[in-house]
Amino acid sequence: MGPVGRTRVADEDRGDLAWFPSGERGSPMRIAVLASGAGTNLQALLDEVHGRDGIVVAAVASNRPDALALQRAAEAGVASAVFGLDEHRDREQRDRSIADWLSGQGAELIVLAGYMQLLSADFLARFPNRVINVHPALLPAFPGIRAIEQALEYGVKVFGVTVHFVDGGVDTGPVILQRAIELPDAREPAQVLERLRPIEHELLPEAVRLIAHGAVSFDPSNPRRVVVDR
Repeated sequence: MGPVGRTRVADEDRGDLAWFPSGERGSPMRIAVLASGAGTNLQALLDEVHGRDGIVVAAVASNRPDALALQRAAEAGVASAVFGLDEHRDREQRDRSIADWLSGQGAELIVLAGYMQLLSADFLARFPNRVINVHPALLPAFPGIRAIEQALEYGVKVFGVTVHFVDGGVDTGPVILQRAIELPDAREPAQVLERLRPIEHELLPEAVRLIAHGAVSFDPSNPRRVVVDR
């Protein structure tokens, strides 16, 4: 597989194609953010890459009408919408509505930033190799919800953050970036989260920037290995 951010990308093993804009074509890559809560990672994207580096945050969607992320989007002049599960027949229909709206907004890369919902296979098929997520653990350790709590219960001394592509599993997609931090005396989830937040706010914009510049590719010999050319 070639550079994700530069050319047409064929994944022969998965049988899908992903398109990303060229960093040389003159138009910015349009990203959409899905968030369920406070939207601090959305704010990091707005602060660090929106309107610069050939990137614009074009849309924000949430499953919760009270998500602070929607307020952040409004303050930045970014289009936003709410897709509550109770307003749709099931998760699949809700995800189709989200995908339709994101496509209408011209979204080329989907960024999950604290989006506490699983995405359906149909949604991922609409955006093949174009959905990324930030997770507060060093995957493959401690996937899913309560990642920090899982790590504390296990008694680990090293915590971290992972930015990865999203596939059909729970936090099982190929890793783009990771960073570890030693916290041997950590006991409370809030204490760990406070130390991890700045790392999230740095790694997620960096991953988006790298993708926009065509610096992310997959190793042809191992489709799970993401190669980053800084």
